[in-house]
Parts: sequence; structure tokens; C-alpha cells
Amino acid sequence: MAAPAAGLLCLMMSAGAAFAADDDAAAKPAVPNIYLDLRTIYAAIPAGTLGLGFGNTSLWAALGALAVQRGAGLPNGLPAAKSIAVDLPLTVDVSDRVSLYGGVSGSTIDLGGGWSSFDITSWNIGVQADLYQQNGGKIPTITLQSTLTQSVPNEQGMTTSFNNILEFDYALDEDETRGWLAGVQYTHTDIASQFARIRPYTILYAGGYYQWPSNWKFTGRLGVQSFGGAQLVNQTLAHSFTQPILRLDLDRMDDNDNRLFGITAQIAWMPKPSYQLTLRTPLYAVRN
Repeated sequence: MAAPAAGLLCLMMSAGAAFAADDDAAAKPAVPNIYLDLRTIYAAIPAGTLGLGFGNTSLWAALGALAVQRGAGLPNGLPAAKSIAVDLPLTVDVSDRVSLYGGVSGSTIDLGGGWSSFDITSWNIGVQADLYQQNGGKIPTITLQSTLTQSVPNEQGMTTSFNNILEFDYALDEDETRGWLAGVQYTHTDIASQFARIRPYTILYAGGYYQWPSNWKFTGRLGVQSFGGAQLVNQTLAHSFTQPILRLDLDRMDDNDNRLFGITAQIAWMPKPSYQLTLRTPLYAVRN
């Protein structure tokens, strides 16, 4: 899987170089924001599905690999699961338009027989870039985020996920403290097994946000998710479905729109509801 990783790394480097040459480069701080975007995730997942949702590639990687490695011994498919995951991507805000990140994720899973040991279960690299910024105009800001996630260890059943999010943000005021959102997320997963397959996962969503003068920001997204299912030989590990999904974010920002703290609640029907709670506590080495 070195070729996809190298390709995404080249995309990250070229994106950073392209946007660094922008006309507003002179206004950019001499040193970019550098921080560990620490995310702690608790998820309760119904039987017969994976850790799906908005940007959920670390849980998906861990449960997808587990499904293949243990699927042959689970005659009724995947049981209900609880999971605690920690994402540790080192993030560099190259400019106000481009962020590069990469790191590892660890998780522990309870399939009904007790919690497993906490292990490093995946690594990821990615880029987030504003392809266009509204800046008071009529065309919304267009943001693309691409992430490559690969489960570890490198053995039979290893998963590699490509997650892409294209989002449109239409601000209703000059300070961009309130506005509307719309977007699409598409995830494709490859498995290092000729007997297993995870089909693509797509979310179409819309929402909005409001930021108070105190710099607390609320964002809501409501969408429809569609998953093609997962199979191991002739056994169905996860069923296909098309169901709603809801995500609510509450963030504490500073005066320069750097996130200081965030909490995310997500409910995704698969068709039974799954629940996820995420705490974001960025650890800044440099904050402009």
C-alpha cells in the first residue's frame, strides 16, 4: 500500500506549496499553528455493522480488520460492540487555507466478553484545503479533506481506507459567525484478503452553524448515509442500509478561530441507532 500513501503525501505537499503562493501570503504568520489534535472517542455500535459515521476512519479500520480476522468464528456476524479510541494526529496549519496532518490511533473494544487491551490500531495522513474562500462574496467556501487510514499490524485482514469530504460553507455575515453547510463524504476501503470485501460508504448532509460573541460555536449536520455492506466469503458481516445520521458539535474557539475545546455527539441509524461521543482537546506547540 506504499503507492497510495506516497500519492496522498505528494498531494499534501503540492497543495501546501500551491496555496502558500497566494496573494495573502504576506499576512500569514511566520510560524504556522502546530498542535496535536487529540480526540477521544466513545462509541456504542449495534450488532451486524462497523464503526461508521462522519470521518470515522479510525474506528472503521479497527473494526474492519477485526471483522476479517475473527469473522469466520462469528456465525451470526459482528456482535454489538463498545469502543474507546484515541486519535493523535499531529497537525500543521500551513496557512489559513491548508492544514496537513498525520498520526496514529489506538483503541480498545468490548464485544460482550470484556474490554480488549488498548493497542495502536491504525495510522493516518491527510490534508484539508479550502479550494475557494467566500470572503464576503456570494459563492460559498469550498473545502476538501482527504485522509488515508491503514490498520496495523500489517497482516491478513489489514484495511486501507480512503476518506474524502467535500463541504460547502455559505456564511451569512462578514465575520462568518453564522451560515449554512452542505456536503458529501465518500469512504472506500480495501482489505488485504481475497475472501473479504467492504463496500463503499457515502453520506450526503446539510446543516448550519452559529458562533456567539463569547466564541462558543454550535454546528449541526443532518444527513442520509448509505452503506453497501461487508462480506467474508459467503457470510454477511455487516448488512447494507440507507438511513439518517445526525451530528452536533459544540466548540470553544479563540479570537483567531483556533479550537480550544470541542465535543461532538453523533447518532447514526444502521438501521438500529449507534451512538458516538468525541472530545477534542488540541495540545498546541504553536498557536497564532
